[in-house]
Amino acid sequence: MVEKIKILLDEISGITAASANEAEELRIKYLSKKGVVAALFDEFKNIPPNEKKEVGFALNNLKNSAQEKINSLKQLFEQKISRPENIDWTMQGISFPIGSRHPVSIIKNQISEIFGNLGFTLSEDREIEDDWHVFSALNFPPDHPARDMQDTFFIAQNPDLLLRTHTSSVQIRVMENQKPPIRAIFPGRVYRNEAISARAHCIFHQVEGLYIDKDVSFADLRQTLLYFAKELFGPQTEIRLRPSYFPFTEPSAEMDISCSLCEGKGCGICKHTGWVEILGCGMVDPNVLENCKIDSKKYSGFAFGMGIERIAMLKYRINDIRLLFENDVRFLEQFETG
Repeated sequence: MVEKIKILLDEISGITAASANEAEELRIKYLSKKGVVAALFDEFKNIPPNEKKEVGFALNNLKNSAQEKINSLKQLFEQKISRPENIDWTMQGISFPIGSRHPVSIIKNQISEIFGNLGFTLSEDREIEDDWHVFSALNFPPDHPARDMQDTFFIAQNPDLLLRTHTSSVQIRVMENQKPPIRAIFPGRVYRNEAISARAHCIFHQVEGLYIDKDVSFADLRQTLLYFAKELFGPQTEIRLRPSYFPFTEPSAEMDISCSLCEGKGCGICKHTGWVEILGCGMVDPNVLENCKIDSKKYSGFAFGMGIERIAMLKYRINDIRLLFENDVRFLEQFETG
């Protein structure tokens, strides 16, 4: 039987195939369940015990050699199929259009760059927060309307776990873990239980800023925001600060910019006032500093916060906030890349 195996081994080493079909026929002939090699293994059962070792070694060698030969023939034809001769490999490839950045990302990056030039670092954190970091540490009283379920998304009816309503929660975490001086901005997604309309959405994005150091004044806040407004909206931009109220700042203000569309003359965007509100700001309340273990007698600071969608709508003259969330490629293609 050993001689028979040697003859078959020589036969297999010399086989050739002109097509993939012929290679498959050779596989069936030699390696299928009813093929030549399988028949020899059936005969192996009748081999005397003293010859089994030699014959078994020769049989395994035959099977492995046949498998390698058939595989090499198949690979040859697979390569020919994957690289057909009638393709011109020097032809120019199909080009795909380069996508545009989302307007929210464009504005976020511009704001980050402007404040980065002033030495502000960037900090981000979790979107699911606890009551302390969203409300209590920020001086919100227990009966404040923002704590109601009609205004805030709570997690599984848990009064201590919620989707953050502002990125001020990141300010608290930074103040808890970093000693002054602190100069940082906090961009991120926030959630409020509001009806979706052309002017409002339950999901939007904010950028907040914080500066804590010795002898920080309201004049520092004003000059910082004036620089920001001129860099983002143009050197002709003016600002005005109107008294307001926020639980976490005192004094507090709303900041308006001169309308860039009508140059202060009055239009539909500015409601014919010549001014457009873009952010809230103020000096950090001493109670907030003390909640974060910062000595309010030694340090002071200011904070501000703005909605990215609102600024994007102003800058790009978008009249419906819902367009920023629909991912319509026709809409997104209108904005600059980069």
